[in-house]
Amino acid sequence: MAAAMKRRRGTEPGPEPGPERGCLRAWAAHSRVLVGRWTTARCGGEARQARRQQRDEFGELLRRIRGLPAALPALPLELTVLYNSLLFTVGASDSAIKREAEGIREGLLRVLEACGACRQDLGTEELWQKVLQEVTVEELQAPLHRLGALQAAWWLAAGRLGSVAGLFQLLSTAEEPGRSHCSEGQNKLLSLIKAWQVPPEGASLPLVQSAKDLKEILCTTAAFLQGLQELEAGNFPTALSLLQEAAGGFCSKKILAQIYTCLGCCAQRMGKPQTALQHLKRALQIDFQCLPALSHAAAVYHKLGETDVELQALTLLYEALGKNPPAAASSSPYFLMQTELLVHTPVLASLLRHHHPSEVKYLLAQRCLQDGRVADAVEHYLDFLSLLQGGLQQQVPLDGSSAVPRIPEVFLEAASALGQAGRHQDAITMCEEVISRTTDLIPRVLRVEARLEQPECSSPGAEPAGELLSQKKESLCCLAWRAAGYLHQGWAWAKLGESKEAVTQFSRCLNDLLRLQLHGSGVKPTENLPAEVEVLQKIRLLSLIGRGTQFLELGKHKEALLDFQHGLQVSPGDPAATSYLVQALWKLNRKQEAAAQWQKLSQSSPEEDGQQQGQGRPLPLYLVSCLEQAVFPHSEPLARSIQDYLGTAAQDTSS
Repeated sequence: MAAAMKRRRGTEPGPEPGPERGCLRAWAAHSRVLVGRWTTARCGGEARQARRQQRDEFGELLRRIRGLPAALPALPLELTVLYNSLLFTVGASDSAIKREAEGIREGLLRVLEACGACRQDLGTEELWQKVLQEVTVEELQAPLHRLGALQAAWWLAAGRLGSVAGLFQLLSTAEEPGRSHCSEGQNKLLSLIKAWQVPPEGASLPLVQSAKDLKEILCTTAAFLQGLQELEAGNFPTALSLLQEAAGGFCSKKILAQIYTCLGCCAQRMGKPQTALQHLKRALQIDFQCLPALSHAAAVYHKLGETDVELQALTLLYEALGKNPPAAASSSPYFLMQTELLVHTPVLASLLRHHHPSEVKYLLAQRCLQDGRVADAVEHYLDFLSLLQGGLQQQVPLDGSSAVPRIPEVFLEAASALGQAGRHQDAITMCEEVISRTTDLIPRVLRVEARLEQPECSSPGAEPAGELLSQKKESLCCLAWRAAGYLHQGWAWAKLGESKEAVTQFSRCLNDLLRLQLHGSGVKPTENLPAEVEVLQKIRLLSLIGRGTQFLELGKHKEALLDFQHGLQVSPGDPAATSYLVQALWKLNRKQEAAAQWQKLSQSSPEEDGQQQGQGRPLPLYLVSCLEQAVFPHSEPLARSIQDYLGTAAQDTSS
């Protein structure tokens, strides 16, 4: 058997019976006609229309050839037709390769059959190993190597990089046994692919895409895929090197722009924002439709604090997304096998995720509000909310990847912007929408353990507990939104000069917060709190301060004092609550207590006050304006009065 498999090296196949030789010549001629037809269509700009027809015709030709028993003289033609047929199968679909390459396994089995080997039940990798190690017929080497390159393309698409390396190791060993193809420090897979010697193409059996081009595509794809893997793993220098290798490879403008986008993301994660911007700008220069590059550039500008440029980038992105550009082809129709058909990993999909216009509109609103551009923020928020009428739930992904927060938070942020713009009645109306929609979603009593955020048990029996925890967190969120709605309304009425109505809204906020019952031994007011509870505690503090200020306006100094004292129980040492407490004590003629508190407050450094204001997790954006309104306005007359009192008291003591 071994002799049969190794025979004919450097010799022509022996004569075959007449009918088979006639069929062989006719099939070879038909194959050349089909390749020539493809070349004409490709050069004439009709490649896309011709792909399916060529796929069907090559498929039919392959079925005819396989209608006869496998024979050595017919195998070079059969494997070449299989190669061309698979390329048209890929090209006609014009979508990412996902399934195993149909026909390759059958082709390898027919090679073994023609060489007299038994058809063992082997996996595809073992089958390739058997064929490349045992079949040494000279005429089969070139078509087998080309078919091996196609197999590598399918395995690259499936992420089987180890299988690809093993296959090219076999292909290189078959060419030059014993030679090492990877130097120290070099990437093994890329070294193996580059070391592979492309078999010559015979004029009698032409190809629809040369093996040389296929090799270049495999090198680019291997570098790109490995770069993405290293990027995901956090090995940024290695990722950068591999992605740069891919950028210098053989690919379309679309893929090159994607590679530069990934280079930008890699540089950004390495803490090199200027380098990241260079890569992202290069991506846009190559393909102006690579909008993820513009999105990432906006994010880099945000990190740099360059708000003007960031807003310009987001505005350009929003306009570009709204233009409905013509659907870009996967790449040039000149090639059937292309890099974009082989690279479709989750990490790339994440990096290149296209934002919906509504997401970008929200980002514009959010950034303007954060930067104090209140008028622009109001405009963007109202534009965004109008998109709700168009079914925003179908426009924005709900898997957590979207920049858009929960809709009640957007309403509250819009109310905050409206309030800062002086549109207090509109802010009140916006908050009423949140309050009315969350009323039925909050239980009358909400018991919460102090360590709600502890990791959940992963055992099967813990699923109900995890589900209960999720429901409790949702209830806490609804309570926070509703309470924040009342809080904003309270401040809005205060700005309108309606102190009694403001007190009513602040009281509703505080009454709602009584539903929360916090449990846990030895729990301090601001210690070990879940994020949702910490937000509720901050809302309680701001509402107490707000109601206290309005009691002061109404001349109800005792009630105001109680609120400020309760505020300090919620957040001990809070500078705003302490300052208002001093004012209330002074108005109640409790001057000694007021002076003592004022001295204590004066002795605290500005850094300590800043730490007190910013302790814990960052506040939700919709609460920032309320925090600013709760800040005690500096009162020169009060400070002077207290200083005079302290001076007089000191003189009395000394005398």
